[in-house]
Amino acid sequence: MKDKLLMIIIILVLGSVLTTILIVVDFYTAPIIARNAEIKKKKSILNAFDIPYELETVDEVYLENISEIEKELINEENEKEIIIFFKSQKEEIAFQFGGSGLWGDIIGILALEPDLKTIKGVTIIKQEETPGLGGRITEKEYLDSFLSKQIVPGLIAVKPGSSSNEFEVDTISGATMTCDAFIELLNEQANTYLGLLR
Repeated sequence: MKDKLLMIIIILVLGSVLTTILIVVDFYTAPIIARNAEIKKKKSILNAFDIPYELETVDEVYLENISEIEKELINEENEKEIIIFFKSQKEEIAFQFGGSGLWGDIIGILALEPDLKTIKGVTIIKQEETPGLGGRITEKEYLDSFLSKQIVPGLIAVKPGSSSNEFEVDTISGATMTCDAFIELLNEQANTYLGLLR
């Protein structure tokens, strides 16, 4: 009986100590994690606008070149949602998109020329697609294939190497379904968000 009681006390003490350590670690690392996420987002916005920066100057370059515009959106649940648009000094507009890919969420930045139709740049902040297949949507070569394409009335996914006009974007061999989901996500959110700016 004494052995069981001693074991319960040890487990409780050990559990309390470990829980306290986790709380302290979380307290000290949470601001660092938040700061890193903020820097990653700013870098993605600057990259989408093709604005050069050094790692040490991300904040300064962002402040000098980007202004933020807030717009109110009534979502499907009839709730108010604040959408933040990013505007460059050249009057280009960008917004953060996010939604389901094939296997998980895809979050990124879509930047448009001042005409609000022509794609200036696309960057991916986070994705959960299969490495080596759908995960290739983050590759520069694929994202560059969106440059100068027309998001209005909408992009069309086509077989690799067969895009022939400003609305068509090649898919990636072996990742067609991820590319289809990604292009559908861009079309959907551009349609919703650009309505707030017109």
